[in-house]
Amino acid sequence: LDELSGRQKQKKWFWRKTKPRPTEWSLPGGYRVVTTYDRSDLIKRSIATLREKLIEESIVVALVCLVFLWHIRSGLVAIITLPIAIILSFVPMYRLGLTSNIMSLGGIAIAIGAMVDAAIIMVENAHKYLEHFRDGKGRDPTPAERVQVIIEAAKSVGRPLFFSLLVITVSFIPVFSLEAQEGRLFKPLAFTKTFSMLFASLLGVTLVPVLMVLLIRGKITPEAKNPLNRFLIWAYQPFVHFVLRFRWLTLIGGCLVVAWVFYPWRATVTDRLQKSGTTALASFSEKYLDPLFPFQNLGKEFMPPLNEGTILFMPTAVPGMSIGEATKILQIQDRLLRQIPEVETVFGKAGQSETPTDPAPLSMFETVVTLKSHEQWRPGMTWEKIVAGMNQKLKTPGMANIFWMPIQTRTEMLTTGFRSILGIKVFGPDLGVIQDVGVQIEKALSDFPDTRSVFAERTTGGYFLDFKVNRQAAARYGLTVGDVNDIIETAIGGKTISTTVEGRERYPIAVRYARDFREDLDALKRVLVATPAGPQNSATVNAGSENGNGETASVMGAQVPISMLADISYKTGPPSIRNESGQLVGFVFVDITTDDIEGYVRAANQRINEMVKFPPGYYVQWAGQFEYQQRAFKRFLLLFPFTLLIIIVLLYLNTKSVVKIAIVLLAVPFSLVGAFWLLYLLGYNLSTAVWVGIIALAGLDAETGVVMLLYLDHAWEKFRSLGRMNTMGDLQGAVIEGAVQRIRPKIMTVCAILFGLLPIMWSPVTQAGADVMKRIAAPMIGGVVTSAILELLIYPVIYVIWRSREIKRLQKPQIGSCPDLM
Repeated sequence: LDELSGRQKQKKWFWRKTKPRPTEWSLPGGYRVVTTYDRSDLIKRSIATLREKLIEESIVVALVCLVFLWHIRSGLVAIITLPIAIILSFVPMYRLGLTSNIMSLGGIAIAIGAMVDAAIIMVENAHKYLEHFRDGKGRDPTPAERVQVIIEAAKSVGRPLFFSLLVITVSFIPVFSLEAQEGRLFKPLAFTKTFSMLFASLLGVTLVPVLMVLLIRGKITPEAKNPLNRFLIWAYQPFVHFVLRFRWLTLIGGCLVVAWVFYPWRATVTDRLQKSGTTALASFSEKYLDPLFPFQNLGKEFMPPLNEGTILFMPTAVPGMSIGEATKILQIQDRLLRQIPEVETVFGKAGQSETPTDPAPLSMFETVVTLKSHEQWRPGMTWEKIVAGMNQKLKTPGMANIFWMPIQTRTEMLTTGFRSILGIKVFGPDLGVIQDVGVQIEKALSDFPDTRSVFAERTTGGYFLDFKVNRQAAARYGLTVGDVNDIIETAIGGKTISTTVEGRERYPIAVRYARDFREDLDALKRVLVATPAGPQNSATVNAGSENGNGETASVMGAQVPISMLADISYKTGPPSIRNESGQLVGFVFVDITTDDIEGYVRAANQRINEMVKFPPGYYVQWAGQFEYQQRAFKRFLLLFPFTLLIIIVLLYLNTKSVVKIAIVLLAVPFSLVGAFWLLYLLGYNLSTAVWVGIIALAGLDAETGVVMLLYLDHAWEKFRSLGRMNTMGDLQGAVIEGAVQRIRPKIMTVCAILFGLLPIMWSPVTQAGADVMKRIAAPMIGGVVTSAILELLIYPVIYVIWRSREIKRLQKPQIGSCPDLM
């Protein structure tokens, strides 16, 4: 969905929308032209949704800075940096030809919180350095000293922040590898998010220090005098003392929390209880214990549909429906649809348009149902309830109902050939047997749970008028098979014989019989065919030729009915022949009511294997969105190790320590706990959009892990420089200072990311573009929360265990040198 860009395009679009149509000028009184489907409104609404969220996120992030720093000038550093980074990200978008659309703006929307992290941490660190200067010197710094202190504060955190933002930038590499529909959908998002984070990284080490020098001045409120900071220190300190006291218990608890989320309880316990015959225990486990393990309960789908505000109703019947019957059923369905209060307009079409790109048969209807705005719906009415009501009202015998949306349908039909969410391809060597297998599948799934409709394509159900030329009869009249076929083409189908030129216009001249002479089978049999003999050779022809019955056939340039030259009859055959991978294939269209595509396919496969008998050489393959979902997931699995390797290299360039890299990457499983729990509680399925959010979350995990570890390292270095790192008590004191006393920048980083994403989640479900963006933001929100909690509790424990080995090494020489000191 691309927004019209450029002044000329906008003018042309506005002119087309407002100028009276030329056809209206020539219509008689009482007639008017009505727009049945207008995509521009969806485009405008979708762009407006993302624009609104960008503004809300910017305001929320600015408030986070002001509340934690309690200094308006300092908050301006992040507030100024954010729009500059966003504006700069539009420059490469313009150069690459990326338009302003739902996904490109969505990339900026999910990056806003992380874009200001560098500015937030550097400003907060400058505040802390200025506070330490005032406490140590007993006075405020001079202007020159203030600049020097701010520069030192920026240098102390600049390198790790730059690399952490760079990790977020490169973490989106797997998204660039997506193909086909998912690639076209998510690559704009990946581009804009990458551009945004890249410019945020560059501004963090260039513009932010300059703004800090210019704006951080005046009275700086000490951290201890901010009530919010005092509360955070008061609440966090007891937990740190507890986890450092019970270190191994804390680690075991963290491992159990992660394992709890991913443990396959249903497969290892519930299913075994059912197989062993303990029905009561199995039922108890299924009802009360299975829901406690979130990952196993998540369904899988390809993509949540974009709510277009318009429904495309596509019922399909078996081939052979007449024009009169199709018109009658179409009008009945349109009247029934118009009776629904939420429907604004209904426009139905049966058969194909006058274009070679629309090969739809008469048996396939396409009805565009435009809904009113959500404010005009009945109380409590939802999109799902409207579709369910339509399906219940439009139960037409012999027709399978399919409900989709116009853009979604066109995209799916162009890429997969299916006009339903799921499809089944039946492969085999014979079309008749393929149809039989397809009909068996249709019967097997017609009453299957979560199935709205299922329709097997009739591969041999087309009706054709067949002309079979009698070669002997044609030769008797001096005609060839080609001569007879030329008459069939000219008289019945129409043949272009010339072109008329009218100014700059060209029109073909086609000749064929009038409708009265070709409207039924008897009329077609009377079509006359001219024989090649003429009056000039009548003497020769009068000699005649004797046929096998002893009769003489006169061929004096006569015109004979085509029925004497060919057998004409109606025959059935394939309406279309599909070929894939060198084999014949038939389609079965499956429309479902559940979002869990993989779960439905797994259960439906079991039903098909039980009820359908496949002859040797015939097999089925699931297609549609299931095929897309499987392909995208395999692509992610293939490129994830490569992306992880790049992240590890960047982290090593920053930390120069394998242990620190391992500690930072521990944030990933911690974050997945909250990501999958929130997805489960919201009822979201695992989809390509969700995996994109999880990939973005992995980059955020690396950043928050770097920030958490950064202040622990600062405290460690501080205590060592003061000669206070001699015992385990000193180590624990350093860790407590690095964890508790520096809680403000850590929480600021988390809150900036978290509150920057929350505006996406409170969008109404009917808002255009909201469904896709919610699936991306949900795992990021849940993951950031649990990652922050577990990092605040477990990182100090791991750090103490790691650094304790160095303390023990330091203690050994001291013990050996005690006698000499005495």
